[in-house]
Amino acid sequence: MLRWIAIIALAVGVAGTAAWGYKEHQEKNAILIQAENTYQRAFHELTYNIDLMHDKIGTAIAMNSRERLSPEMAEIWRLTSESLANVGQLPLTLLPFNKTEEFLSNIGEFTYRTAIRDLDKEPLSDKELDTLKNLYSQAGDIKDELRQVQHTAMENNLRWMDVQLALATEDEQADNTIIDGFKTVEKKIEGYAEGNVDSAISGTSSENHKYENIQGEKISEEQALQYSKDLFNIKEERDLSITETGDGADIPLYSISFSEENKRAYLDVTQQGGYPLTLLVDRPVGEQKISLNEGFEIAKQYIEKHDFKDMEMFNSSQYENVGIYSFIYNQDGVRVFADAIEVKVALDNGDIIGLTANNYYLNHHERDIPEPELSSEDARDFVNPNVEIQEDFLAVITNDLGEEVLVYEFLGLLGDDTYRIFINAMDGHEEKVEKLNGKEINYAGI
Repeated sequence: MLRWIAIIALAVGVAGTAAWGYKEHQEKNAILIQAENTYQRAFHELTYNIDLMHDKIGTAIAMNSRERLSPEMAEIWRLTSESLANVGQLPLTLLPFNKTEEFLSNIGEFTYRTAIRDLDKEPLSDKELDTLKNLYSQAGDIKDELRQVQHTAMENNLRWMDVQLALATEDEQADNTIIDGFKTVEKKIEGYAEGNVDSAISGTSSENHKYENIQGEKISEEQALQYSKDLFNIKEERDLSITETGDGADIPLYSISFSEENKRAYLDVTQQGGYPLTLLVDRPVGEQKISLNEGFEIAKQYIEKHDFKDMEMFNSSQYENVGIYSFIYNQDGVRVFADAIEVKVALDNGDIIGLTANNYYLNHHERDIPEPELSSEDARDFVNPNVEIQEDFLAVITNDLGEEVLVYEFLGLLGDDTYRIFINAMDGHEEKVEKLNGKEINYAGI
């Protein structure tokens, strides 16, 4: 009897295991099918969007009506955005595809800038028309390559999951038709003459941005180590490691790091002048003993000590027991948002545990700031009348075109929400509107 009970129990166990295994197999297959469908959809949409973008660029070249050209440029910009989103959904993280993404971004940048400007006052130049023609030709090449990949993939029932596996395992023996096709696209774009898009776009992110405020004599590794030792609040230099940036870096740096059981620290300091660009100290922060206001005084003294002049606090907040303070440059009463610094202070003992000054050194210079055409009162007329304005400032910001513009910055309330509204000080154009959270309202004091 016991023997039969044991046999039955074993049979039930085997059947249960088989059922569980079958269910796991089915669920795994369902996930794989879902992923494959997502990849297939993204790829076919990418191919379609590039095809349509090519046609739209050709249409724009043939247009004579400025009323129709702006919407056409906006449509091309939309298609480039969707194409970039499609690329982001494909399993290409291990495949270099940055040139293609940069190419699409540049088309989007060019068409967006054209779409939003007044083409009656500033029509397309001959140079911009030549750029459009180049883009049309190049988009046609990309379209043809993607169509070829699409045809081959459909004809041979190729799967994107195999592409993902081949990339992850670097399997040279696998059928890499899709991979080879995308490599061809990337190689074609890399072979295009540099500047065919950038030359028609000034002040964009693709322009080489120089560190203009880096001066002074070159410091030695020993000086950089001593400097970092003081910042890290440690005694022994032997606990530090230091490396130099290689050839081709935007600016020569010393990167210094430190690690022990409960503390890790990292610093980037310029070789010329010894300016700190980034500081990060990771350690447990104990019970708060310093107020947010006291932390601000420590941060203020720190940036003054490192020759950051004419800075004013723009915002302060607290996360757990860390005070975070944002400073922006003030030139003769005008707030310059691009020249920004962020300092983090541990509120247990006042240590500086974070600094981000890269934007300051990239952007800082003395600007020739014009007198505003509008008064503050005139500019208020361009603000939504339902906004209750609390404060206003004169400021320089970078607009959506990558250009610095003089604005009135209005801080106001609408219902229970706080908004920052930037009105162009020359013509009253609403440059930007930002919704703030409660902690970001603190400007002048704490």
